Amino acid sequence: MFKFVLLCTLAVASRADIGEEDGVLVLKKSNFEEALKAHPNILVEFYAPWCGHCKALVPEYAKAASMLKADGSEIRLAKVDATEEADLAQEYGVRGYPTIKFFKGGDKESPKEYSAGRQADDIVNWLKKRTGPAATTLGEVAQAESMIAENEVAVIGFFKDAESEGATAFLKAAEAVDDVPFGITSNEAVFSKFEVSKDGVVLFKKFDEGRNTFDGELSKTDLLAFIKANQLPLVIEFTEQTAPKIFGGEIKSHILMFVPKAADDFNDKMAEFKKASEGFKGKILFIFIDSEVDDNQRILEFFGLKKEECPAIRLITLEEEMTKYRPESEAITADNIIAFCTLFTEGKLKPHLMSQDIPEDWDKNPVRVLVGKNFEEVVFDPKKNVFVEFYAPWCGHCKQLDPIWTKLGEKYQDSADIVVAKMDSTANEIETVKVHSFPTLKFFPAGDEHKVVDYNGERTLEGFTKFLESGGKDGGAPAGEEGEEDEGIDVSTHLGLVCLFSSSSRYYNYVCETDCIKPQGIAMTSNRFRIVLPAVLI
Repeated sequence: MFKFVLLCTLAVASRADIGEEDGVLVLKKSNFEEALKAHPNILVEFYAPWCGHCKALVPEYAKAASMLKADGSEIRLAKVDATEEADLAQEYGVRGYPTIKFFKGGDKESPKEYSAGRQADDIVNWLKKRTGPAATTLGEVAQAESMIAENEVAVIGFFKDAESEGATAFLKAAEAVDDVPFGITSNEAVFSKFEVSKDGVVLFKKFDEGRNTFDGELSKTDLLAFIKANQLPLVIEFTEQTAPKIFGGEIKSHILMFVPKAADDFNDKMAEFKKASEGFKGKILFIFIDSEVDDNQRILEFFGLKKEECPAIRLITLEEEMTKYRPESEAITADNIIAFCTLFTEGKLKPHLMSQDIPEDWDKNPVRVLVGKNFEEVVFDPKKNVFVEFYAPWCGHCKQLDPIWTKLGEKYQDSADIVVAKMDSTANEIETVKVHSFPTLKFFPAGDEHKVVDYNGERTLEGFTKFLESGGKDGGAPAGEEGEEDEGIDVSTHLGLVCLFSSSSRYYNYVCETDCIKPQGIAMTSNRFRIVLPAVLI
């Protein structure tokens, strides 16, 4: 009898060891498996106490836990301090903060990466999609009204025959969207309430028109395009919460208005911006950024702006290589913005490339200083072999390289045909050379061919010397070929804020400040983004 009581006591103590904070389970390696057994469906956040993005997630995460509890859901939210539970973090491949994984059915071997936004509604909707039907059956008007009232955006399929081809296509579309709740109804009262007379799909939203009715062919592809085009406001503010929706969308051309929200004429500027947006829906995403917010200063820097220069307009395309555009007129009027966007859609705009002014003493020191305005003249001099470091002033790896690079410049200072140079790539852009990581080292051999050789050798004075003495062969590779992994930091992730949207989010990544971090390589795909530390994996 004593042994039985002791075993029961130990079992209760084991369960009691799973603490809670604001409805969120606090897990450790010692109670992790016990938690999975007690709660088969559990979302786990691996966080770092010092991570600003983890701190920002705390209230939304707790709110999501409270919403699930209020719904009577058995899904639980949990968190793990990855800095204290390093073994557990390593076991689940945590390389960025916060990393959020969903353990379904108690399966600890293959948790699913959380892939939606960081607001409570996003979290709850994503979990409901993962544990329930893709679309909730709405059998009465009150259910439909509740879904619309409780969500910023909701999509309802009206189908008199729930087994029809249209309904099947709708459900397939619902399965593919994580961040929007879907409902489906065959109820005549619901049809009548929302003035729907035939089979169709309506997107309800708490902004702009209030609702959009789908009028195309009921196919998964067309429905997804409809939802993507209408789920965001015509004009959306850039924030940490909206960023996943901005960069996760299909629209890869973004026009940004940098404006202080506290300005007296803010509403006037917004009215002009919104008026211009109406004609480019589905083509260009209109975004405004509060230029006074501290976290946004890095974005201004990326576009070569200072907050004193705002309000200002810039446009960027987020394809494999980003391209930035600047309007000729700085006046923010609907007519000017429409004209600017029209030229862009017609392919008549030239990219805007940043450049500092040429320093008076640019060629007076052992390491020559290049800027956008003198770059091509120097590196493509047919009589010179030019070795260039593309750096960022804040980059720790660049700072470590600086004394070695200076010694290399001194070594070849009096050379007749070798030039050692550097360029601040955060302030200067070159159309012919794309820099993806800091520091990047490129060699431009003498001649008229304008060849470019990437340096992939040791970053030592001896390694650089061998490279130059061999004419760029010992330690080099033709630009664009795969070489050794870069020890620098990817410009897409160099400030530690990482999006899982391929290379489409480089300017977003200026939001978070940190020093350089060693990445796997240039972050051109989402799986490479994941390995940056510290990072946000959303």
